[in-house]
Amino acid sequence: MELYTAINVDTDKYGLGESPYYDPRFNRYSWVDINNNTLWTMKDGVKESFNLGQPIGAAVPMKNSDGFLLAAMDGLYILNDGQATLYRDLTKVFKPYWRSNDAKADHFGRLWFGASVADDDHEAEGNLYLLRGNDIECMVPETKISNGMAWSGDRKSFFFSDSLKHAVFKYDFNDVDGTISGKRILFEVSNGISDGLTIDADDNLWVAFWGGHRIEKRSGETGEKLAEIIVAAENVTSCCFSGENMNTLFITTSGDGKKGEHDGCLFKCEVDAVGLEPDYWEG
Repeated sequence: MELYTAINVDTDKYGLGESPYYDPRFNRYSWVDINNNTLWTMKDGVKESFNLGQPIGAAVPMKNSDGFLLAAMDGLYILNDGQATLYRDLTKVFKPYWRSNDAKADHFGRLWFGASVADDDHEAEGNLYLLRGNDIECMVPETKISNGMAWSGDRKSFFFSDSLKHAVFKYDFNDVDGTISGKRILFEVSNGISDGLTIDADDNLWVAFWGGHRIEKRSGETGEKLAEIIVAAENVTSCCFSGENMNTLFITTSGDGKKGEHDGCLFKCEVDAVGLEPDYWEG
């Protein structure tokens, strides 16, 4: 089994870093700090931030601009040129104490986004949704913490991390109409909690582990563990492939309630795998 060690991008810390994206069109990195209501971007080492005034669960780059679709607490917002505009009201979709969590676009530019509770007063619950045209559909009901998503290279499989169900699931995926079926467990989790994930060109998953100090490489076919990245932060939240050769994982972590030297920092790790250009929200 291959073993890697991630290194710090810098010493800056974030409350709840999540939703990392690398956009090769602009050589731009992005991520959100959910607890601090902020989208961060970094290009050529220069960081910029945008505060929405409410938790941002994820920020998905748009196909036809350099803007983002922000999945937030009361709605989905389009962010262009430093201005956020409400695109879809979620107040009749979410319960009042829910917020958006992870989100990604599929190959057809449709938006998949999860909901989770926004406080510590309610038990974990939520759903996984799909924004298709003007309609919002519930694709996976009664999730605990809706988290990482990925699609196989042939677009026939969909992978989904429902964190507090302690498993990563695999579905059959219909790329044309965006439906999923045939839910089964790809692998169960016992050490830590599976969080965000990404997929490489060989259909292997790279899964972040909350409470696990690590990212695991797992076979998308069998779930077998193939490699591990050690991360010097306890709560590793997500990752994406980045860089000129798309072989460097860009990693987010959470510093919320933690006092470790690197808790909440960004990390990177060059690996023996290649990622694919991300899919963008069609809009």
